Amino acid sequence: MRVPPARVLFPEEDRAEILARIDQALASGQLTLGPLGRDLEADFARRHHTDHAIAVSSGTSALEIILRAIGVEGREVLVPANTFFATAAAAAHAGAQVKFVDCNPQTMAFDLDDVAAQLGPQTAAVIAVHIGGLISPDVPALAELCAQHGVELVEDAAHAHGSALDGRAAGTFGIAGAFSFYPTKVMAGGEGGMIVTNNATIDEEARTYRDQGKGSFLSNFHTRLGANWRMSEPHAAIVHAQLRRLDEFIAARQNLAKRYDASIESIGLQPFIIPANAHCNYYKYIAFLPDGVDRADVKQAMRERFDIGLSGEVYDTPLHRQPVFETFHSGDANRELPNAEWLCARHICLPLYPSLSETDADYVIESLATVLAERGATA
Repeated sequence: MRVPPARVLFPEEDRAEILARIDQALASGQLTLGPLGRDLEADFARRHHTDHAIAVSSGTSALEIILRAIGVEGREVLVPANTFFATAAAAAHAGAQVKFVDCNPQTMAFDLDDVAAQLGPQTAAVIAVHIGGLISPDVPALAELCAQHGVELVEDAAHAHGSALDGRAAGTFGIAGAFSFYPTKVMAGGEGGMIVTNNATIDEEARTYRDQGKGSFLSNFHTRLGANWRMSEPHAAIVHAQLRRLDEFIAARQNLAKRYDASIESIGLQPFIIPANAHCNYYKYIAFLPDGVDRADVKQAMRERFDIGLSGEVYDTPLHRQPVFETFHSGDANRELPNAEWLCARHICLPLYPSLSETDADYVIESLATVLAERGATA
């Protein structure tokens, strides 16, 4: 494909370093919970100005561990309907009753008024999701709202490596934040996740939960119902190399986004506005289709006629419409979440990654302009 929807970048010198670090782990025989993971944790905590960072097996496990540590079992967790399955699944697996809330069309994240309306005596936590790498300007107000109600704010920062709001890093607005290193992310580790927190209790609980609930690595004395949520040393080596490139990756994404920004409205798309006080990593470049234009048709034309893959939506089906969550919709299957449904149905994501050339970015715009014009879209 001339322009694939995503492409993972490991420069040659990084690959050599990663292999050397993995060889060290192989030589030592310590393949999990070793020095590579500890070095990664220290540097990740330093990068995010947090006291603690705990490496785990995935972004999903990072969320579940946080929720278990704060004690959501038997209580409600509010989850925005526009997010990935794992956000709600982590809460369900932690024993919570999932309650979906509507989303803000300007940020694609939670709708603050709907969160306020859904808070109740059984609410244990609210999860804020930084869709596409944007930290909603409403996050500080959400943190204040949660504090007023004695509710914990947890951040799903799977999209938000290096993102910030008013100079404050993703993952630091609530009691803890969860990151993912899945291959499509800004930092690709193959697999893996990270918890960041300033809370010493969560740090201790997370280290217990991630290792089968054991009190220490060398014991078989289990104090929590944990699981195998460890990050391996080879994965830590890969993630560490990506962490050192993070600012470079984000700068490349931001430059390409500016190139898209210059043309996006002229071809008939509505832009996704990034506020001036937000440092967005552009995990996704999001735009909105005009009414009446079929997204699947546009994606098919771009793929078959121009050899361009439009990247996966964030997201195409709101969670309260997913079959697995039909019984989770706060016991009220009739409660409408119209903003989430509109957002999921009307947006597209353009290819955006550090190795995308400016020539190919221009080709994406030119091709998309042709496809949209043929379907009656106008600026």
